[in-house]
Amino acid sequence: MQTKICQALNDNMEITMKITWKKTFAVTAFGLAATTGAVQAQTTLRLSTYVNEADIRYQGFQHFAELVAEKTGGSVTVDIFPSGTLHGWSEGVDSLQGGVSDISWINADNRLPCYAVTSLYPAEVSLENQVEMDAAYAELVRAEAANVNLVPLINSNYSYDQEWWFEEPIDDIGKLDGQLVRSIGPLVSMMIESWGGEPVFVAPKEVFQSAERGVVDGINMGVATYSSWKLWTVMPYMVNANLFYGNIQYMMNKDKFDALTPEEQTALTGAAIETEAWLKPLYEGWVDQQVGNAVMQGGGSAVSISDEQRASLIASVKDKWDAEVDAACGAGLAGEIRDLLASNAP
Repeated sequence: MQTKICQALNDNMEITMKITWKKTFAVTAFGLAATTGAVQAQTTLRLSTYVNEADIRYQGFQHFAELVAEKTGGSVTVDIFPSGTLHGWSEGVDSLQGGVSDISWINADNRLPCYAVTSLYPAEVSLENQVEMDAAYAELVRAEAANVNLVPLINSNYSYDQEWWFEEPIDDIGKLDGQLVRSIGPLVSMMIESWGGEPVFVAPKEVFQSAERGVVDGINMGVATYSSWKLWTVMPYMVNANLFYGNIQYMMNKDKFDALTPEEQTALTGAAIETEAWLKPLYEGWVDQQVGNAVMQGGGSAVSISDEQRASLIASVKDKWDAEVDAACGAGLAGEIRDLLASNAP
């Protein structure tokens, strides 16, 4: 009997020791995990872009990522996904709201009605103070972006190179005579229709095949994107019209931005501004080089329209466009945007 009692006591003691050891191990492991987490806490931001790695703007995103890592001491890093690998052309807002990406380009989306009709706007602007002009525009659409949980972050240098190409030389882009022309949005489509053409929506990475197969007769597109997709070989005749102010912004998920520390937020926005200034001369020089190479080596041509033609083409669509702007933005904001662009006229 005494032996059984001793055995029971030994068994209880062993069980107690095992339980105590397990509790101690669990607490210690939790403590180590918490400590390690505090040391290694890091935010990774997925940046989605439609440009490919041959595009000079890809170097801009790399520079931005390097600056973010440097300014935050590595607590925030940026992963770049080029060539629309995370989402399609029209899915930027959905991607940010759904968590597919954290920073994405934003097209003309109806959930951002004012941005949709002013991020590309018929106006001739000087690029002397472009970084400041783009920053002022971003501030004007910031409240609208916040309404759909977005924050403007990077202004894309788009005013410089949004132009037109055709398979054959064309005398007057104001007389398209039924030609099928690639469009990037409703108001550009209105512009093409006003000039007698038929608009066709084609995503950037599908334009080469569309042009090669005769789906379109002409293309409206940025020179940098056009060149990086090797489109000079299929539509070599460029019309340098300089008809637009363009700022296809890269915005960020607002919850993700707000979750950063104030210091990290400052670092992120500072890196964006520095990158815009760093990229501007490289971008413009690269675009000019691409046009020159295509004309000299690829058998293409690049013709510029006169100041009178430019004014006439802008005037032919401005009233219709402004009616859309007034309805989408309200008279007050619409006026502020027009005043901003007018103050940056050549």
